[in-house]
Amino acid sequence: MSNQRIKLVQGDITKIKADAIVNAANTSLLGGGGVDGAIHRAGGKAILEECIQIRNRQGGCKTGEAVITTGGNLPAKYVIHTVGPVYNNGGKGENGLLASAYLNSLKLAAENHVETIAFPNISTGIYHFPKKKAASIAIKIVQDFLAGNESIKEVVFVCFDDENCGIYKGLL
Repeated sequence: MSNQRIKLVQGDITKIKADAIVNAANTSLLGGGGVDGAIHRAGGKAILEECIQIRNRQGGCKTGEAVITTGGNLPAKYVIHTVGPVYNNGGKGENGLLASAYLNSLKLAAENHVETIAFPNISTGIYHFPKKKAASIAIKIVQDFLAGNESIKEVVFVCFDDENCGIYKGLL
């Protein structure tokens, strides 16, 4: 099922012009590898400074939760940092936690009047979430959210690699 409000792009999420991009963060919010490191490098120290303030206030970000900061030097106005689960053979509630990461990011976007939001493939890198299962969860959560929310005009799935891009193309 295709949706006019959902788009698929292959590329670098740090180059996407959107009101908000989503960062696949870790619980410390202090930057890491993959998408997280790339966003912190491209966005500059303003993002890290706000992440430190959030950490000092609430002690980081739990798996499945989301927080918002400035976009710093990025083309996006905001970065929504969400923590996806580390995949451990699926018996530890990983599907629900991944669904929460997408849903809480969307809710935070709507609360902050974000009209366009771009997501990376959360948890599919070093967290080893099976890519096809992750894509199915992401698409279902986004479609369900958009069906009940008019404020977000466009959701972009940004795939860095051919494999994820092919999976999303097949599912959308």
